[in-house]
Amino acid sequence: MRQVWIQAIEWLKKREWKKIALLVAVPFAAFYLMQFVYGGSLADCSWKAVLGNAVCIGALYYMLCGITGNLRLCGLIVCGLGTIFGAANFFVAEFRGNPVLPWDFTALKTAMAVSGSYQFRPTWQMIIAILMLAGASLMVWRSRKEKKYRLCRFRSRVVIFFCGILCMGPVLRPEYLKKWEISSDVWDQAKAYRESGIIGAFLSNLQFMEVEIPEGYSREEAERLLAEAEQVRTAMEEAEMVAMTGSKTEGSLWKEDEGENQGQEKVRPHIIAIMNESWADFEEPGYLELSESPLEYTRNLEGVFGHAYTSVFGAGTSTSEFEFLTGHSMAFLPSGSIPYQQYILESSDSMASVLKENGYRTVAFHPGERSSWQRDKAYPLLGFDQFKCGEDMNVEAREAHGYISDESDFAQVIYEYENREPGEKLFLFNVTIQNHGSYTDQAYETRIQLTDEPGVYPMAEQYLTLEGETDDAFRTLVEYFEKQQEPVLIVMFGDHQPAVEQAFLDKAYGVKQEDMDMEEYMGKFRVPFVIWNNYGLEIETPEITSLNFLGRYVMECAGLEEGPYGDFLNRFCREIPALTFAGYFDETGNAHSHLETNTYKEKIKEYQIVQYYTLFDRESDGG
Repeated sequence: MRQVWIQAIEWLKKREWKKIALLVAVPFAAFYLMQFVYGGSLADCSWKAVLGNAVCIGALYYMLCGITGNLRLCGLIVCGLGTIFGAANFFVAEFRGNPVLPWDFTALKTAMAVSGSYQFRPTWQMIIAILMLAGASLMVWRSRKEKKYRLCRFRSRVVIFFCGILCMGPVLRPEYLKKWEISSDVWDQAKAYRESGIIGAFLSNLQFMEVEIPEGYSREEAERLLAEAEQVRTAMEEAEMVAMTGSKTEGSLWKEDEGENQGQEKVRPHIIAIMNESWADFEEPGYLELSESPLEYTRNLEGVFGHAYTSVFGAGTSTSEFEFLTGHSMAFLPSGSIPYQQYILESSDSMASVLKENGYRTVAFHPGERSSWQRDKAYPLLGFDQFKCGEDMNVEAREAHGYISDESDFAQVIYEYENREPGEKLFLFNVTIQNHGSYTDQAYETRIQLTDEPGVYPMAEQYLTLEGETDDAFRTLVEYFEKQQEPVLIVMFGDHQPAVEQAFLDKAYGVKQEDMDMEEYMGKFRVPFVIWNNYGLEIETPEITSLNFLGRYVMECAGLEEGPYGDFLNRFCREIPALTFAGYFDETGNAHSHLETNTYKEKIKEYQIVQYYTLFDRESDGG
């Protein structure tokens, strides 16, 4: 160590200031290029945050310099990588609302599968950065034989490499970044990347790769909460039975009908759950004038049409199906995390596993790639007997703007129903893909337009036209099942709203994004759902719900109980009927941020404890 510092002093005595200046300047230059290309203001970051990011970038730069000895070439490489990463964060944030997160690298294959449908138009910042890098490359090439920017002595290279190792401290231990005012913001990642720096905020998110144990957690507390919910449900059932019959009798999974049907087993329907890609209801707020309604048939269908809240906007399909199928909430998991790839690593309870235990054959169908979001690994662990993807389709696979159409998708749903085994009860979970972004296919003919501003929002109008095709396809599906003798229950819901022009979204919401209050902000995560059946079941629409509770509601409509966890969720949602990553609603319809301190915090903590136990800890106890 002593010789290293002696070498450093000798180097300074020789006044190699140009090399020193380059070593100091490159990490800062790479940082500012990255932020510039990302689109943030260079004044957003404090000087401490700038220094912290530069140190992290320096880890790579100094180690490269130590290995190669070529300061300028390594500087060019580091600045180029910074520019690329800044551009990647810009485009990812544009398409889904969040920039690049650490766990996104587990879904690279899924991202590549859909990237071809997006148009990547460089911004003026990117063009300037490319020109600057091109000029720097030319300078490096012309002076490639000069030695004034090279580390010729082996000891000098060791010193610089050692500096790179020192800079690895905050990279390996991101919690140290807080000393430089660098942190992540799970509620607003894009803002954190602007204010804390892309590299700093990205590294800070590494702390959330594993879910933290909730405060006050214990298995005993989780089991107490579950047992308490089960006891409350049993007491309520006994009270209802006494009220109806005047005597207490044992309840059963399948309740009995009143009147002439008393004593007969309640109808057990086939259940078809369709999560429709980017299905949204922009007409609901009442600010749009459209040439025709893209939800004309579905909204007026004799059944239940309502709205639910999801935890994602613009992207994140798998998180929505995770919430619907399991009853778990993304509110207790890291921002942007991918449950199928991070948490569903062993058998887990879901609607599929419960229905399977009750004699249903459970089938999942998605007309995309088999490995997208690692569904091929997650679905069997959730209790599905079979998973079929686009290459397994038994019907003609027609496309709409580059993706399998909902018309073909629903035709496959009908095929699965018709080709089930005699007497078999079917639970089919279908994830569509037709309405996936982007909405820039020049060959796709737009039919639905804004009557007051036709052609102003081409992406939104292409999306609305696709949504109209979904409405037509759903009509065909319903008309088919209307003619079937066996009871069928169908639910269709959206996974998230689409990423279209922000100006269109402001117009549809009736308020600009920066001016939204909490309830208006929650509107970005509001999606429609419809529940229909062909056997006369009367269904009451929940006024407010979220996807993690919608699945439980469907099970209730089908006459099924889900055990203690389902009892807990049913009890919880009476007080907090909608809870998402973005926020939640109380029983009076008021919207709340998770950052608020109020009387609901303890109730939400109970949910977090039970979810952690159910998702991560129950199996380790053998339970």
